[in-house]
Amino acid sequence: MTNAINEHQANNPLHGMSLEKIVTDLVEHYGWEALGNRINIRCFTSEPSIKSSLKFLRKTDWARTKVENLYIATQKSLWKQ
Repeated sequence: MTNAINEHQANNPLHGMSLEKIVTDLVEHYGWEALGNRINIRCFTSEPSIKSSLKFLRKTDWARTKVENLYIATQKSLWKQ
């Protein structure tokens, strides 16, 4: 059972990444305005902060999924460069 879990995590590009690190990296890469244009949620468009974004994303699965997917896509595009 442990091997199955480890194999699954090895294929998970977010393994070991905290939500705070993901949001911080996206803000550093895109900035709040561009991030809000890519994912139109209030925590990115109206007085954005890491703290308010984390609070919202931890409670809202659909928004967290969008953020995680954008992070993965961004990382893939950076790896290709």
